[in-house]
Amino acid sequence: MKTVIIQYNAGNIQSVLYALERLGTTAIVTDDVSTIQSADRVIFPGVGEASTAMQYLKERNLDRVIKNLQQPVLGICLGMQLMCTYSSENDTPCLGIFEEAVQQFKPTDPTIKVPQIGWNTITNLKTELFKGVPENSFAYFVHGYYAALGEHTIATTDYVQPYSSALHKNNFYGVQFHPEKSAKVGEQIIKNFLELS
Repeated sequence: MKTVIIQYNAGNIQSVLYALERLGTTAIVTDDVSTIQSADRVIFPGVGEASTAMQYLKERNLDRVIKNLQQPVLGICLGMQLMCTYSSENDTPCLGIFEEAVQQFKPTDPTIKVPQIGWNTITNLKTELFKGVPENSFAYFVHGYYAALGEHTIATTDYVQPYSSALHKNNFYGVQFHPEKSAKVGEQIIKNFLELS
């Protein structure tokens, strides 16, 4: 099975590679269109800022390529946000795979810190992506923006307010947390993604 990680100007690719290696999977890191299109599984990771990431994707025609992929695709953190319609981070139109807008956390309680950094629970788990993952499992988050709850929500987390910690539509999956940094829970989620039919 050929697993590809999309290379673009966003961090955390190395930690995703390590997570896959722990599961016995070697991945190709590339921004080559034909290599991405011919993969069995595509991972779209990301730590960074929405507008510069989208600019990089557009310059290489990767925005169109990603939207038209037919195989299972997993967006992680910024990757998931870029799969939404729009991000309020620098007023950025995104890929539009999920019909959700990404907004900045605006806590009314001054003790709640933004960005959210650390462990939080994931609940209301749906689809095969969470097979074998117990309700209220802990996952590791680092983000200041979120996608609201909607028809594509397959996991919920509460920070400032309830929001989508995972999304799913057709062959596209997105997780707001970092499965590659979420210990056994994250390992199970990555394994499930690799085994999706």
